[in-house]
Formats: sequence, structure tokens, C-alpha cells
Amino acid sequence: MKEERPGVPRSVAVIMDGNGRWARERGRPRVEGHRVGAESVRVVTRECARLGVEILTLYAFSLENFKRPAREVEFLMGLLRRFLRKERREIMDNNIRFNVIGRRELLPRSVVDLIGDLEEASAGNGGMELNLALAYGGRAEIVDAARALAAEAAAGRIDPAGLDEEMLAARLYPGGPREVDLLIRTAGEMRVSNFLLWQICYAEIHVTPVCWPAFRKEELSRAFADFGARVRKFGGLAPEDADGS
Repeated sequence: MKEERPGVPRSVAVIMDGNGRWARERGRPRVEGHRVGAESVRVVTRECARLGVEILTLYAFSLENFKRPAREVEFLMGLLRRFLRKERREIMDNNIRFNVIGRRELLPRSVVDLIGDLEEASAGNGGMELNLALAYGGRAEIVDAARALAAEAAAGRIDPAGLDEEMLAARLYPGGPREVDLLIRTAGEMRVSNFLLWQICYAEIHVTPVCWPAFRKEELSRAFADFGARVRKFGGLAPEDADGS
């Protein structure tokens, strides 16, 4: 069992927002924000692994992102291909297990092949789990899990009357987090954007006005300090209130 570090959450999820805003504020094209944002992914992943985070899940491309201009989607897929090739050594050298959650069948075949290759290569690594949410939606994940349960019930393998939360959770996307301790949202937006809706039910939420391309070690440290100062009650009472006084 891994040693717990005070103030370091076990499972962290990040909504990486603000690439376009960061670029616009600097008079640069949107794609430049995506390029610089990829460096933030590298820095944050490395730092989380160093600090002892067990699971890091990054919201990289939502189902809704397919609505963006075709040229931007094409650029993002190209950036993803470069990331999967370039970061392979970084992932392996840091003993990280790589996984993708989402409807990967909607992604280009070249991307799917690279994902599968890196997942297979890193499957035996014993360090931090890195999940990229691609072609992902929180509602879609729950729907897909419900479909799996319905198919099993129709085949007579499970009794619908016996369904519970654990059974549905077990059919969420393979390899993804089952619980999130800390959800970080960059660029100041106050919403969860259809991300890990099941898993963040008791997550602490840290929102920063800093856009993702500028989110580096210092901002991660602030988020963890904020998390460490929270009292997590999970619907119960804080220790000081437990005596009923």
C-alpha cells in the first residue's frame, strides 16, 4: 500500500480550460494555446507522479468538442498523435500507467492505434495512473454503463432487482477513476462541463482563474494546499461537531 502524503489527494481530475483565451489575450492563434497547453500536461503529470498522486485524469477532448471547426479538431487530433509519440518515453521512464476513457471509436484510426500501443506498453508499470478523457462525456459514460447492465439483465446474467451502485460503477469506462478527491478547473469557469459526473459526487473543487497553458507547478501546489485545508465530511459531521454540542 502506498504511503499517504498529507495534503496530496489520491485521485485528481483536471478540466483543462482556457487554451483559446490564453492565446487570444496574447494576440496569438488558438492553436498556439493548445501547443503550450500540451507542455502544462507534461509538467503537471510529472509533478503529480513525483508528489505521490495515484490517479490523474485529464479532460482532453469532450464529445461536444467535435462541434468545433473541422480545422481545429484536425489540429487537436494531430497534437494528440504527437503527444502519444513524444510522451511515450516520459511515461515509461516515470513508471506511469496510461489509459484512455471515452468513446474512442469516434477518434481517427491512427489515434486509436497509438492509444492502444501506449496502453499495452505501460500496462505493467506500477506508478501513477494517467487517464486521458477523449471523446468523453460524463452522461455518455453513465448511459454506456446502463446499456451494459441492461444487456446483461436481458441475457439473464443479472437480476435487475439486485442492481446497486457498485454494479454500475464496475461498468464505467475500464481503467478510469471510480472516485475523485480533487477536481481542478482552470480559467475561472464555475461548472463541471459533463466531466466524471458519477465520480466527482464528493470531490473537493478548486477553481483558478489561471488558464491551462499557464498552469504549472506553482498553481498545482496552490490547488493541493486548498485541498489540504478542506474538511471532508462525505455527508456526515465534522469531527468537532460529532459530539452533538
